[in-house]
Amino acid sequence: MSRSSTVAVRRAAILLLAILLPFAAGFIWFASNLPEPTSDTTQTDAIVVLTGGSDRISTGVSLLAAGRAKRLFVSGVHHGVDVAELLKLARGSPGAPPADASLASRIDLGHAAGDTVGNAVETADWMHANHFRTMRLVTADYHMRRALIEFRLTAPDIEIWPNPVQPPSTGSGRWWRNRATFDLLLAEYGKFVVAKWRYLFAHLTGGA
Repeated sequence: MSRSSTVAVRRAAILLLAILLPFAAGFIWFASNLPEPTSDTTQTDAIVVLTGGSDRISTGVSLLAAGRAKRLFVSGVHHGVDVAELLKLARGSPGAPPADASLASRIDLGHAAGDTVGNAVETADWMHANHFRTMRLVTADYHMRRALIEFRLTAPDIEIWPNPVQPPSTGSGRWWRNRATFDLLLAEYGKFVVAKWRYLFAHLTGGA
């Protein structure tokens, strides 16, 4: 290998390390400092649940039953799933509230969202249609940071109280020992970084 080729390889290696090291450090911080479940009892206009696990649904229903908000909105529900089926799913989770027929009339479902950006758009439309200004956001701990970014980009006028749920996959705290959990957090961190850059770019350009 010629001297010029060696220099080029070294420069490429340095550039690669300059990119990978901050990403790796950021990922370790992200995975080791997931948002903790909250005991905050602030009342909001609405509770919003982003689908992705029965533990999220049961948490949202429990908060509604406890009087934390007037209404519950579940975003990203599969077509064909109704409120009765969601309540049945929620009651099958540990710590779910007892059956209460009156809760069903206070729950709305959104079927349009297919991702987190869609969740934010769908929820903002529902919040504005109901003239709600404050909401408690329920989603998994690893998803909360990115969800907050998307919601603040889409609806900066809405006040949000995060209510992270800790699924079994992240509950042990030893995420590096489980390949599935490691892959889940790594993928989510990559999406979070992209969302964060979009958020910063929007502010720099006056778009948010």
